Amino acid sequence: MKIHKKCMTLGVVWSLLFAGLSFYWALGGMFGVKSLGGSIYEMALNPSPSFLAIVWMTGVIKVIGAVLLLMLLIKWRKPRIQQSLYWVIKISGCFLFLYGLLNFFTISLNALGVLNFELDRYATFWRLVFWEPYWMIGGLFYFFSVKHVKGE
Repeated sequence: MKIHKKCMTLGVVWSLLFAGLSFYWALGGMFGVKSLGGSIYEMALNPSPSFLAIVWMTGVIKVIGAVLLLMLLIKWRKPRIQQSLYWVIKISGCFLFLYGLLNFFTISLNALGVLNFELDRYATFWRLVFWEPYWMIGGLFYFFSVKHVKGE
């Protein structure tokens, strides 16, 4: 199996696991929420309808990401569709990676006392060890799941 197909498969799994966690949280599950820390944790303790709507929406967006990756398996008759998928997924991968990287950087500055995000040590640890690297890994899966085909 070629690297882009492996990354596509891993990207779909990454997206669906992440979506499942969002749906779990939207239904009131609390496992792992404390590791996010700060205002997200505070809002999850007594969620407003708008907060729950956002959590549901993030789950749906993650499922859409998995669907976009699965669309790479289709042999499209129109090259424009394949090219659009290529760019949407490539740019999404860059965004996911940069989001994780920038969060990692700013949370590191918070841990060093340069910034103040009001994250406790527990949340800071999990954000630096798990959450931000998880975003970056997902970005790499998306980025490397597409290959440019000449002539399309």
